[in-house]
Amino acid sequence: MTEEALPWPSALAGTPAVSVIEKAIGRGRLSHSLLLAGDDPECLAAAAMAIADRLLKLGSEASSPHYPADRHPDCIQVRPAGKSRSISAGAVRELVARVNVASSFSRNKVAVFHDADRMNAAAANILLKTLEEPPARTTLLLLTGRPHALLPTIRSRVLHFRFPGISAPVAAAGWPEWVADYRSWLGRLGQGVATARAAADAVLALYGLVARFASMLEKASAAELARRKATLPEGLEDDELEAIEAEIAVGLRLRMFAAIEEATSGHYRSLIGEPGSPAGRLGASATDSLERSASLLRVNLNDGAALEDFLLASLRIWARR
Repeated sequence: MTEEALPWPSALAGTPAVSVIEKAIGRGRLSHSLLLAGDDPECLAAAAMAIADRLLKLGSEASSPHYPADRHPDCIQVRPAGKSRSISAGAVRELVARVNVASSFSRNKVAVFHDADRMNAAAANILLKTLEEPPARTTLLLLTGRPHALLPTIRSRVLHFRFPGISAPVAAAGWPEWVADYRSWLGRLGQGVATARAAADAVLALYGLVARFASMLEKASAAELARRKATLPEGLEDDELEAIEAEIAVGLRLRMFAAIEEATSGHYRSLIGEPGSPAGRLGASATDSLERSASLLRVNLNDGAALEDFLLASLRIWARR
């Protein structure tokens, strides 16, 4: 490669997985199909582009025009589309047709499946046939945060690389204050909600937290989408942008819910050791109940309803003491 290679994401540089991939590319021994798994879709996409950049530069003529990997004619990408964030059979069929024709400028071709676990059954079966008879000089990159959601027959035909988790902070204005108010609400619950006034105050505060959460999520999602749009390849369809917007909201929601779980666990751990405290009397059963409620937040697509259910569960636990 005569040009400097595209850098790896800083979080992955120097990791064993990157070292293995670099050596395999250098020796011309990279598998025709890779599964890149991890918790950060943006980081996975950057890793895929780093791989594509190296493969597309191999054997290229010095006179060949230079293209960024994400805009290279020989790098074909497919993304989920629409609010359902699904990859259709038609999208996969079109990608397969494109990788089966001669490359434009590079000796190699690269096909990237973003959120590969979002393929419907028909799309997954088309991909499976392609993996069984991979096109010449083509590398297929499957990106996913849920590798076990893929068909076992697909997983068995690709080389797996698991990248370390990246716990990005919640970039939402007012989030630290929200967490502090949530902790304060938990503290007031610990003092008891036996009177009608205390119960009313707790419920009003609960719905205030829910409303602020929804507002923060909406604004943070819009800001993150604006930032991401500046780095996305040109020419994306509206339904692809819609899917990316949904993906951003899901990622933010999961990080916010994880912070809520951490704040909840930390609060109760701090109280359990205090003699005569409500948390001490409720013991492990209350903590387990809260953790089960928190897990529902990860799968409930209605953010406000999920958070409301979680906070109401907390209120009910303390009211029963």
